[in-house]
Amino acid sequence: MTKPQLSEKVQELIQKARIVSFDTWKYTYPQPAIQLFQAADDQGRYLTNEDFQQIQKLVPATVELIPVAQMLRDRVSDIVNEARTEVLSTFPNITQPGGGLYPPERAEACWRDFWHFLRCITYGIAGRHTDYTSTEGLHYMQLLYQELQVPLDAMVLGLEGIKTSSLKRVEPNQQEILAPYFDHLIGKLKRIGSGE
Repeated sequence: MTKPQLSEKVQELIQKARIVSFDTWKYTYPQPAIQLFQAADDQGRYLTNEDFQQIQKLVPATVELIPVAQMLRDRVSDIVNEARTEVLSTFPNITQPGGGLYPPERAEACWRDFWHFLRCITYGIAGRHTDYTSTEGLHYMQLLYQELQVPLDAMVLGLEGIKTSSLKRVEPNQQEILAPYFDHLIGKLKRIGSGE
């Protein structure tokens, strides 16, 4: 069975639907540090241990939260699996014919987005910036999700599940510090869902 071809419009939206922007960071961060974040985002990957070491050298204030970003990166599979389980138990028919995540390629794309959501959140955490999203990129993500008829209620629930699953892996005193990084993206996704 051949995979359905994505339309030109969808392919274009995928290119433009970038969640992260480091524009506001330039006022507080040296350019070489921002370049490390930007390179990881351009390649759609988590920061490496080497990246973390460099960032810590360039911005010593990041030392407290970098270990958390590393731990979340290392536990991403477990975190995404837990969020997926929550979505599937709340919307049991979502991957069945007629459901918002059918056929299987749609479900796989959704779980992949969960992986990327956490990736973007770890950039914010490592950089100690809760304002890590791109207004323009999220606008294109909204258009993309509309075009593909992505079930946003399930995506928001999944992102909330990522938050719950992530925060239970850190010390209680850190949960309060970390929650805003997750809430920032949850709030943006809810606004996409409400069509703002």
